This record gives sequence, C-alpha cells and structure tokens, in this order.
Amino acid sequence: MTLDIKKDGKRILLCIFAGAVMSVNLRSFVHTGGLLPGGMTGLTILIQNIFEKFFGISVPYGIPYILLNLGPIILGFKKIGKKFTLYSCITILTVTILTDIIPLRTLTSDILLISVFGGIINGFAISLCLHAGATSGGTDFISIYISEKYGVDAWNYILGFNAVILLCGGFVSGWEKALYSIIFQFASTQMIHIMYKHYNKNTLFIVTDKPDEIKDVIDNMTRHGATSIDVTGTYEGTKRTMIYSVISTDELRDVMQHIKAADEKAFINVIKTEQLAGRFYMPRND
Repeated sequence: MTLDIKKDGKRILLCIFAGAVMSVNLRSFVHTGGLLPGGMTGLTILIQNIFEKFFGISVPYGIPYILLNLGPIILGFKKIGKKFTLYSCITILTVTILTDIIPLRTLTSDILLISVFGGIINGFAISLCLHAGATSGGTDFISIYISEKYGVDAWNYILGFNAVILLCGGFVSGWEKALYSIIFQFASTQMIHIMYKHYNKNTLFIVTDKPDEIKDVIDNMTRHGATSIDVTGTYEGTKRTMIYSVISTDELRDVMQHIKAADEKAFINVIKTEQLAGRFYMPRND
C-alpha cells in the first residue's frame, strides 16, 4: 500500500466527518424516534433494546457494534481491498466512540419528519464514505462485495436483511416504530442511489466520422472496450461509424465532454443499462 498524503488525508477527513454525521443522526433523529436503521447499526440498537427490555441491562452502543462488524471487516480486507477496509475502520471507530459520548438532543418529536430526514442524513453519510473510497461498515461491505463480484446494484438486496431486523424490532418495540423504520431505510437507500452511481451503467451509441479518436477516449478514460459498426446516415446518405460501449454512470459526464472535444459533430445516444453479463472492467476499491 502506497501513501499519498494529500489524497489519503482527504479520505481520512471525509471518513471521520461521515462517522460524526452518523453519530449525531443516531443520537438525535434515530434515538428520538425509536427507529431501527438498516444493517449492523439497526442490529446493534435491536440488541440494546432487547437487553434493556428483557434484562434491565443498559448496553453501550460501541461494544456490540464493533463485534458485529468484525466479520464484514475481515471480508472487506480479503475480498475488496486493504486500504478500502482500513479507511472504513476509521468511520466505524468514529461512530463507535462518538455515539456513546455525544449527548442526546431532540430536534423534533414528529415521527414522520424524523423518519424521512433521519433516513436522508443517514444515506448522505454513507454516500460520503463511498465517495471517500470507504464504507460505513457492516452490510455495506457485503453489498459492495456482491456488486463487484456479480456486477449488480446490491443495495436493494440488503433490504431483505433489514426486513428481518424490522420484524424482530416490531415484536420488541412495537409495530408502529418498525413501520416508520421502513420509511427511514427507504429514504436512506434512495439517497445513496442519488449520490453514488459507481455501480450504475450506461450504454453509449456514438455516430461519428472520427472512430479512432472516440475509441481512444473511451479506452484511456475508462479502460472499457468498444465495438465499431459501419453504418449509413439516411439523411445525407453518407458512410459513418457507430461506436458501441458500456461505461459506469459516474464516468459518463467526463467521457461525453471528451467525446465532443474529439468530434464536435458526434451524435451520442445514452441508454441506462439495467443488466450486464460478460467482462466489464471495475477498478478495485483500495
């Protein structure tokens, strides 16, 4: 692992900031509403609630949260990336420490507002981690591993795991809180979809008179391949070349700018790709 002081310093600060945002959200919105967030955070709170209700024992947040994250951390270290996992541990440790020392604060008692805005803030914090080349831990490691191994957007699949937590939470804390927790988790998931598009893909159909320059742009910027097809423009009856390629959504804007710079007359059609099979280059998280 090589260290880039400027780049890695920004990643560390972003991970700490994301962890701080999560902790504040837990001690304000989540605690006030009695909600169960997704993943290991929700499972930790569920364990706290069970010990409090049935045994009268107050369990600190940090202990079960760290223990539950050990398995996903090992998975991330072996399968995703060493540096990626280490930065994720910074976020996990930040949440572990701050959540037990930040005082409780009620911003609003409206459970609907708590569910919506708490979910948005949670999704925002998770997205910050992802943009920093890290994650908030727990099921995020599992989701990224599935996304990279099978080339699919796995965030919605994690909802299945969260549903089990919500069922258990419904029995322990009441079904009303469990139902509002669904709103929280949905808002969080949608925020991640909006802010982080690394695993979304787009298909490009580019009609151009400069196919070599366009293929060089795609190859140099994305390391994705391209297919060229000889076509005829029916409007002028001229021979042209159509370039077909699939790229990640977060690469789309820059690629289109460079394509237009290489051929300002290029006609570009962008289509959202729902599913993809075969070889598709994905840079390692590290």
